[in-house]
Amino acid sequence: MIVFHDPAAVPAGFGPSVVAIGKFDGVHSGHRAVIDRARVTATDAGAQVVAVTFNRNPLSLLRPELCPEPLSSVDQKLGLLAEAGVDATLVLRFDAELAALEPRVFVEHVLVRLGVVTVMVGDDFRFGRGGVGDPVLLQRLGEEYGFDVDVVGDVQGGGRRVSSSWVRDLLAAGDVEGAARLLGRAHTVTGEVVHGLKRGRELGFPTANLSADAEGFIPADGIYAGWLVDLGGPNDASSVTTRYPAAISVGTNPTFDDVPLRQVEAYVLDETTLDLYGHRVQIQFAHRIRGMVAFEGIDALIAQMTDDVARVRAVLT
Repeated sequence: MIVFHDPAAVPAGFGPSVVAIGKFDGVHSGHRAVIDRARVTATDAGAQVVAVTFNRNPLSLLRPELCPEPLSSVDQKLGLLAEAGVDATLVLRFDAELAALEPRVFVEHVLVRLGVVTVMVGDDFRFGRGGVGDPVLLQRLGEEYGFDVDVVGDVQGGGRRVSSSWVRDLLAAGDVEGAARLLGRAHTVTGEVVHGLKRGRELGFPTANLSADAEGFIPADGIYAGWLVDLGGPNDASSVTTRYPAAISVGTNPTFDDVPLRQVEAYVLDETTLDLYGHRVQIQFAHRIRGMVAFEGIDALIAQMTDDVARVRAVLT
């Protein structure tokens, strides 16, 4: 997939394109329904599918007090868009200058450069200074500039609109299975494996600790069954990845009460000598085993960890 970070980087003569515009946070099933529709339209038109998105949630500038934590980083989003079949993505830097563009200028600055033949947006789409642009105005501009506008309805699930907010609510409650149904895949967190307190190793369950700047929304504290995908170290020439079953812990280790920040760590089942330090790994959350609790004494903690691993094994096999 081609990635542009500025409309000026789009080469002259680019297109024709079917463009889908949105935040695409998490690239959930509703987003993928739009992309699938764009792919069909693009096939009929002999065009390519282009996603137009932003480097951050526009609310972070316009209404920061209302801006939610993102489900995915920009890099994660780009990977998911590529997997969904998008041919190119334009990541717009959402700043005061972009927010101040009049709707017509936005169309000329972004869509015309992409050689657009069809634009796909949701019925709540707003663009231009103060959000004055809506699908009706976009359709009028489309008639003038020679492109169609397809207003895509919401994807519904259980009588509710599938949205990034819904996915976020489920993850915040620890319901990773419910989130996976909306996402169409397991929710993931990606980061570098760093040195921790090595307490898991001392207890017989060595864990890979993710760095504090791990990408992706971290679910509620607790123990989860899932997978660790080794994406390789900084000096690995191969792009081969390895996927391991894992017991995943999220929280601050309340038994010892010496971890100030929430952390994600994963014990790879039956692996006690695996060296992942410096590697980037992806943690895939499949099922929540239990919430996070404090135990009285090491023996009680080890007994619970042993039971957790047995339950994780049963879930994953």
